[in-house]
Amino acid sequence: MGQLEDMQVFVRVVDAGGIGLAAKQLGIAKSAVSRRLADLEKRLGVTLINRTTRRSNLTSEGQSYYTRSHQLINDIEELNNLTSDPDCSLNGTLRISVPLSFGLLHLTPVLDLFSKEHPELHLDIEFTDRKTDLIEGGFDLAFRIGDLEDSSLKARKISPIRLICCSSPRYLKQHGIPKNAEDIKESQHLIYSIGNYKNLKLIDNNGATHTITPTKSKITANNGDFLTAMAVAGHGVIIHPTFIVWEAIKKGDLVPILSDFTLPELNAYIVYPQTRYTSRKIRLFIDFVIEHFGDDPYWDKDIR
Repeated sequence: MGQLEDMQVFVRVVDAGGIGLAAKQLGIAKSAVSRRLADLEKRLGVTLINRTTRRSNLTSEGQSYYTRSHQLINDIEELNNLTSDPDCSLNGTLRISVPLSFGLLHLTPVLDLFSKEHPELHLDIEFTDRKTDLIEGGFDLAFRIGDLEDSSLKARKISPIRLICCSSPRYLKQHGIPKNAEDIKESQHLIYSIGNYKNLKLIDNNGATHTITPTKSKITANNGDFLTAMAVAGHGVIIHPTFIVWEAIKKGDLVPILSDFTLPELNAYIVYPQTRYTSRKIRLFIDFVIEHFGDDPYWDKDIR
């Protein structure tokens, strides 16, 4: 490895917050990362990172070197992007964090097509509904649904996400059809534990807002597909994104309720770290995903 590679290892150590995480992200031994860092410091004749058994801190020289190294690495990557054949296949690795249900139900065919277009590109995908730290996890990008709270990330909207209140014909026959916000509060709810379920707002035809605070929780879980299956089985009411329940509604296994009320609309985003330049593989992937979904996703068309 040359100085540029050592510089890239150093930047990864800083971004990851430590040698151990950097080694894991790079897929090499921790001792190899330590050796690369030591070689770089020896070549420069300065200490870049003060390392103890518990923590590592950049020195003033290290902070300055990190800033310039980060810029230089981005400049080189952008130069390569500008020089490369725009029609050539991508290579390297694209590391992505994907929500479980959305990923399995709707991103699988997108990833399939993108991978076939770029057979030399390695996709490293983590499925999780937990909000991941892109820098600590070494992710190039992540999919997020809902409000964006981290202003340190760039974001591109890929699709609107509609919520819908529904239940099975069996449950509605047994318990009656909710007619208003008070009825839905008293229904047996199947609650997605990671979401902000208790603060959902219903807007009626007169423009009045009603806050949903369920009084009965039949089942709580951290997976939307499981809750959908429980709703189909007649266990209660769910307020879910249409991208999860659209097929069950289309088949008649679930029935929309409170159709006269409006639920808040969310959005799906791709987020990625703020760097001076965005690599060609990230730009092409984001454009590919946005083109696939758009402002009127197919799952909403099928149940409209």
